[in-house]
Amino acid sequence: MVEQQRARRPGGRSARVRAAVHQAVTDLVAERGYGSFTVGDVAARAGVADTSVYRRWGTLETLLMDVAITRLTTASPVPDTGSLEQDLRVYAAGVVRDVAGPDGMAALRLVIALATAGEDGVKARDAFLAERGRQLQGMLDRARERGEQPPEVLDILDHLLAPVYVRGLFGVGPLTPAYADTLVDRLLALRREP
Repeated sequence: MVEQQRARRPGGRSARVRAAVHQAVTDLVAERGYGSFTVGDVAARAGVADTSVYRRWGTLETLLMDVAITRLTTASPVPDTGSLEQDLRVYAAGVVRDVAGPDGMAALRLVIALATAGEDGVKARDAFLAERGRQLQGMLDRARERGEQPPEVLDILDHLLAPVYVRGLFGVGPLTPAYADTLVDRLLALRREP
């Protein structure tokens, strides 16, 4: 009976451990930067055994990828409002909010760091980009099914994400909802050009 109750309990210890480990990674990236901490540091910060981290994720890079992808999908999901323009506006506002938020720069630095972390890091970065690309493509496919003319995923990267990330990384100009709307306006104007 106790076993059945554990199996049905949402979250539980596993979810708490995962949340603690993810927060530990985010905090360590923000404090020290990528490459200056180990699985042992993450485990100690999270209050779990490092064997638990290795058993679940295997490598630090796999853990970092999981943190980055989870952050994207939970903190910044791709919207489905029924309108491409509104989807883009909600998405852009979310990206701006996330990058400007307390853990935003740590998450962004984490993804950038994965690109230079050797073969495992490149695999993690590629998995992260593929997942986000898949999510964005879903939004664009829904728009196409409604008869709208969506941009390409690379257009969203070039005209929405890149400017926000550059502003965030270099501290150039404010990251506001109004700025997000301006980026969406520019992206939509590109679709209308002959």
